[in-house]
Amino acid sequence: MDQAASSRAIMPGQRLARGVARLLHSMDHAVLTEFVPVRGLRVDLISLGPKGEIWIVECKSCRADFIADRKWQGYLEWCDRYFWAVDEVFPLDLLPDGTGLIMADPYGAEIRRMAPETRLAGARRSRLMRDVARVASQRLRMLTDPEGVSGGAF
Repeated sequence: MDQAASSRAIMPGQRLARGVARLLHSMDHAVLTEFVPVRGLRVDLISLGPKGEIWIVECKSCRADFIADRKWQGYLEWCDRYFWAVDEVFPLDLLPDGTGLIMADPYGAEIRRMAPETRLAGARRSRLMRDVARVASQRLRMLTDPEGVSGGAF
């Protein structure tokens, strides 16, 4: 594999994220990958549901990936529902109770355990929705006019 091809290679977590994004899209969610809700946290997927609900999904490709993630509990205060997305060989006994479970592959996903709902406060929801909209708009602008976009993290 040449260097350009290897830089475009999709990582295991990204393959899971693609399948999850397809599932969420089929549920009428607007999905954004690799979103930063607050400095120091980056979620794999955040989605806005048709009724304004906010879900966060963390994709874990293996035991080591899960063990290395020490920030996941910080994500709970930024969503109404929190899910793990894993593949069929992931050791499910590692995943904590009280979180959702999505089984995924690069082509689709299935919710196996619905995450409990903890509704966000109105001010935090409003801020998150604005931030998601701004980041999505910046990313779209970058695709349509890469030379016209400068600065900012998106």
